[in-house]
Amino acid sequence: MRETEKKIKELREKLTYHSERYYNDDAPEIEDYEYDMMMRELKKLEEEFPEYDTPDSPTKKVGGKADNTFESVVHTVRMESLQDAFSKDELRDFNNRVADSVSDAEFVIEPKIDGLSVSLEYRDGLFFRGSTRGNGDIGEDVSANLRVIHNVPLKLKEPVPYIEVRGEVYMPKKSFLKVVDRQILNDEKPFKNPRNAAAGSLRQKDSSAAAERGLDIFIFNIQQIEDKTLNSHKDSLDYLKQLGFNTVPFYKKVDTIEKAISEIDKIGEERGNLEFDIDGAVIKVDNFSQREILGSTAKYPKWAIAFKYPPEEKQTKLIDIEIAVGRTGVLTPTAVLESVHLAGTTVSRATLHNQDFINEKGIAIGDIVTVRKAGDIIPEVLCVNEHNSSETYKFPTVCPSCGQQVIRENNEAAIRCINPDCPAQLLRNLIHFCSRDAMDIEGLGPAIIETFVNEGLIKNTSDIYNLDYEKIASLDGFKETSAGNIKKSVEKSKKNDLSKLIFALGIRNIGAKAGKLLADKFRDMDSIMNADAEEILSIDGYGQVMAESVVKYFSNPSSKELIEKLKACGVNMLSETEIKDERFKDMTFVLTGTLPTLKRSEASKIIESFGGKTSSSVSKKTTFVLAGEEAGSKLDKANKLGIQIIDENEFMGMIK
Repeated sequence: MRETEKKIKELREKLTYHSERYYNDDAPEIEDYEYDMMMRELKKLEEEFPEYDTPDSPTKKVGGKADNTFESVVHTVRMESLQDAFSKDELRDFNNRVADSVSDAEFVIEPKIDGLSVSLEYRDGLFFRGSTRGNGDIGEDVSANLRVIHNVPLKLKEPVPYIEVRGEVYMPKKSFLKVVDRQILNDEKPFKNPRNAAAGSLRQKDSSAAAERGLDIFIFNIQQIEDKTLNSHKDSLDYLKQLGFNTVPFYKKVDTIEKAISEIDKIGEERGNLEFDIDGAVIKVDNFSQREILGSTAKYPKWAIAFKYPPEEKQTKLIDIEIAVGRTGVLTPTAVLESVHLAGTTVSRATLHNQDFINEKGIAIGDIVTVRKAGDIIPEVLCVNEHNSSETYKFPTVCPSCGQQVIRENNEAAIRCINPDCPAQLLRNLIHFCSRDAMDIEGLGPAIIETFVNEGLIKNTSDIYNLDYEKIASLDGFKETSAGNIKKSVEKSKKNDLSKLIFALGIRNIGAKAGKLLADKFRDMDSIMNADAEEILSIDGYGQVMAESVVKYFSNPSSKELIEKLKACGVNMLSETEIKDERFKDMTFVLTGTLPTLKRSEASKIIESFGGKTSSSVSKKTTFVLAGEEAGSKLDKANKLGIQIIDENEFMGMIK
């Protein structure tokens, strides 16, 4: 029995961890199928050994929780999860359970969209609030981000007194691939699948960032409605269309479970051809009166079940391994495969991650490998089935782009080229330099930068400040107006604070916050370039690796040459943060909640102008927590640690 108890405890811990990674961090570490199998194993053990069953088990809870990033919303109608089935016999068992309680049940079959479940609320036909599912009872208010989704109607075609509908926000496959391409180009960790990309995008604090991601929505349920009686699910979907909602794209009513299974098979066959990701199909009892009789468990409605399609895997031959060079010089391997049809599409390339992954699997060119589509989008090599070579593939010792020696530093999985003049890194470096958090040069997006590089207008970073605007105006798709707008934006960027330039340079291990700390400490570029590691280490927030990265970057002759060229172009080399006095020296503030009159960014600037610094998390090193309304968990942690909490009035008194 002790072994069983230990196994149950282990499964619960794993499921809780992976649920947190999936629902709240939007960064899953395992495939859905693996998670589902663990959940199934736990459920079976709890049924066999009820003495170990507990009400807080993951089998009893809806995945996810309300984050304190947004205002909480209490769902008056619970947003339930669905019970999963992985075989046709389980669907037939579901039908038998339904038949035990109601007779002649009919079903509606619809695709199970793989996205983020949300509630939309309308009063007198006007959208007034949207929220995430959260834990089913409490979600997050994401109204601003939902408003920018094209298919969220802000006004219905009928002035319904009140209606709450449930839908699935998703990222179309095309949008997902564009976002991933952009992330890879910027050497960011790409989203694993469209579902997590959609969830991460919907939780952006800046709704314009959510708008850029190309999100969409399907509505699949009426949660509650006033002054309207509907008797069946199909009628409700038809009515939702009438109101102007973008409903699930296809749904069908059938009168037997075998017909339902046939429809599920048809959806599965079309799965790879859809423009959106699905992870299954749903069977729902159509009649609402019958649903009332069937009721729900603590977690699932008894009138619905989701059939989950198993991940499709195929064997094929590994023909070659290609190495690409990223913005920070990281070498990334891609498998070139004999084409194979997988999840509705032809796959000829797949990710191999890094040298450690290749070593672990013993992968060699010529091997027969198993390939799977992660999230049905990005193919990956899972394992080797048949070795045709005894030699595991080894990365090249020189950069395939510039021929310089590549290195692998301690504790890093990545092998990289450290030549700043490497041609393969140029485009990525330029895109980073012009990005919003760096020099913020509006009009110089990735596509336009690539055009200018191809046209020979930009050969290195300093060329951005010596563009030939007459030639730009003569290019296809450009006019004098657009060339003039780019010129204005380029000129404006010269006045940026030194901190933005430091981040724009792309120094390894130095992000925007670290760039700000460096600029505030040394005040001008020359002082930074002449500083040694010991001086930089004196900055609170800097470690040995960061300090050495700065010194290493500025000791490179190419870096020094770039700085001189930027100076000659008139780019600002001074920190503009004005230190009025140092009353907040050695103090760290954490800002949380909504302040009555100040924006958080304004409060941060004030703190920095008095020699203090801000942090995003509460710790023992925190001096004050400046709290506004809806302060959330940071306030709780501050109270536990005994850290002084102040409001805006007290803060304003401190800076008089």
